Amino acid sequence: MTDTGAGGSGDNKDTEPLEPPIQRLPADSPDPGADEPARQFATAAVGGGDAAPAAAASDIDGVRFDDSSTSGLLDGVRAPSSPDVPSPISARYLFPTEKYRGEWRRHWVHLMPWYIVGTLSTFIMGFVSGLLMKWESESRDLGLTITIIAWLLMLGLVGWKIIDWYMDRFILTNKRIMLIQGVITRSVAMMPLGRVTDMKYAQTPMGRMLNYGEFIIESAGQDQALRNVPHLPNPNELYLQMCEEMYEPEAVDEREAEEEEELIPENAYDKDSRLGGDA
Repeated sequence: MTDTGAGGSGDNKDTEPLEPPIQRLPADSPDPGADEPARQFATAAVGGGDAAPAAAASDIDGVRFDDSSTSGLLDGVRAPSSPDVPSPISARYLFPTEKYRGEWRRHWVHLMPWYIVGTLSTFIMGFVSGLLMKWESESRDLGLTITIIAWLLMLGLVGWKIIDWYMDRFILTNKRIMLIQGVITRSVAMMPLGRVTDMKYAQTPMGRMLNYGEFIIESAGQDQALRNVPHLPNPNELYLQMCEEMYEPEAVDEREAEEEEELIPENAYDKDSRLGGDA
């Protein structure tokens, strides 16, 4: 085939028929100015139909879901962290058919009065002992002995309150809430979640700064032992967890099942498949 140039030069050039260019999809072409081609996200249609058109990653970068941890004002609006298994203190009060959700000790501010008592008694003991050492009398040794014994008794009382704080637990399950108190004499108060008619928590300015609050729980009956529970830590997160347990228990079970699946290592499935193949 011959062709005549547009300039009228009359030069004959042999050319071959050109094939039409292959049209590329928008997802196959790289982004202008991008260092690497855009990724494709194709989704197959349900029912064996044709696949849905692929979309470039750059087209959905602005609407992609970000599951990273939040920060700022929304940081901490998650359920309070709690052990996966009950402690020996609370395990004896749980029956096998209920699901354990968590347990919490009271905030450390619950012991603040006793910290102050222990500190003041130490200073008073030192001050009185200094005065007695300057006192020239036969009763000086007796006075020092009484002062030291009184100081030791006060420290023993403070230590007892610390042990009592450690043993106290607020427990949440899928069926009830419990409050365990006492060391030698034990008190166990319980309220079914189905009987809770109203629940709120209150925070003082100090409670907002130190992140603790008092829970006020109302039930359909008369006054209950669990009506007022002061000095609980992370009150907002605990309040949300209790409300979710009362109104959306299926969502809690589904989330915990997903967390258990994530804890299973991937090589465990490979090991099971190999054992099944050998058998």
